[in-house]
Amino acid sequence: MAIPCKIAFAAAPNALSLYRSLILRPPPSSVAFRSITIMDNRQSHTTAAAGTDIDAIFTQKRALRSRVKKELKNMDPTLRSYEDNAIQNVILEAPWFKTCKRLCAYISCSALREVDTSNILSEVLQNPATDGHSLTGKKLYVPRVEDRNRNMRMVNISSVHDMIANSMNILEPAPVDADGNDREDVMQANDPVDVVLLPGLAFDKSGRRLGRGGGYYDTFLMNYQELAKERKWKQPLLVALSYSVQIMDDGVIPVTPTDVPVDALVTPSGLIPISTAAMEMCH
Repeated sequence: MAIPCKIAFAAAPNALSLYRSLILRPPPSSVAFRSITIMDNRQSHTTAAAGTDIDAIFTQKRALRSRVKKELKNMDPTLRSYEDNAIQNVILEAPWFKTCKRLCAYISCSALREVDTSNILSEVLQNPATDGHSLTGKKLYVPRVEDRNRNMRMVNISSVHDMIANSMNILEPAPVDADGNDREDVMQANDPVDVVLLPGLAFDKSGRRLGRGGGYYDTFLMNYQELAKERKWKQPLLVALSYSVQIMDDGVIPVTPTDVPVDALVTPSGLIPISTAAMEMCH
């Protein structure tokens, strides 16, 4: 018998759909809009205003990042350890995690005060599915940053020994395996990913996620979602891991059209489903 999801509390089922429609809505194409854009002086004012709005959003993001980083730094170590274990247990015990065959997951960094994923990765790597079709194992892809231009790949690993420390002392997969072969990139894989476990600095219950400002995850997620759409695959479930102090009130996190919303949050209290897909996975 399936084990029900441990849900922290309810969320509005249409919140993510509304949010996505707002941030992804194309520019208006009405006659009124066109009449404005043909007037050079008004167009320049409109462009300047839009730039000002974006600048204001980035300023708000920087301020919120600074605030959350301070709260994470001041978090009691005992509480942090408790929440790390609680969050990972929620995931490890969840039916949607147990049944997934392929997933992307971040390698937590204690210096960045990210929610720990070591237990999750250890569980997966103890029984990897090298072909992606094992009845019990899972195929795991983890991030490798290629440059400073938002280029991040998710590549397959099957052992903790596949990871090395980069220049920032953050663990990431070595570019080639023990035999000298390039690691499989999830963008070239023959099968879709079921779940993506995401880090972040702040989240809210409508699906907004505030990252660290590099844009690596948003860029990867947009590219993978487009790939899944082209191949007519089911979109992966985007699940963010969040300490209690990282959950913001709705509307606090500013967004731009390139910010990809998440489907669900996992907190120490349980799962917060946001999207319709996340709601369905708990029934």
